[in-house]
Amino acid sequence: GGGGPAGKVTNFLIAGAFIVGMGAGVAFDSAVDLEPSNVASREILDKQTPSSELCMANGASAMVFDQRVFMSLNPFNIYVAQPEVKPGCVLRRSNWSVLERNKLVDNAQEADCKRGMNTFAFVGDLDKSPEVSCVYHSEAAENQYMRDPKSAALGDGFQNRATRSFR
Repeated sequence: GGGGPAGKVTNFLIAGAFIVGMGAGVAFDSAVDLEPSNVASREILDKQTPSSELCMANGASAMVFDQRVFMSLNPFNIYVAQPEVKPGCVLRRSNWSVLERNKLVDNAQEADCKRGMNTFAFVGDLDKSPEVSCVYHSEAAENQYMRDPKSAALGDGFQNRATRSFR
């Protein structure tokens, strides 16, 4: 639980993230078809990723969710924009030279990203001003359903349902 204003804000943020996740899941589930225009399989995603061959050789294609969350403090409210889904690429740390060659990152950016044990990812064609981001690989975000679907509460797999509190 968590009392006081900080605990309430945390609870609101968690509830907001849960609602956004549920909405995105419902939207994705109701819109899934296997037409080539829909990104519903790894093969289709690989083909639609800009700089596809370079991405496959140096990393992995990915679905990128651009999401905006607005929070007002007086009164306290959370507003969520519709997510934008784009194909992108996550590079292996050993292949940052792809970005260096195209002068898309400098030494300071590389050092900063490496310091956090992160890697780079991009959206857009590498030859046409892509959006490059330093991204963190979260192993904690793995699919909990694959681990132990019976104990998963709100998708985290670690909370004990009997002792969970929503105060």
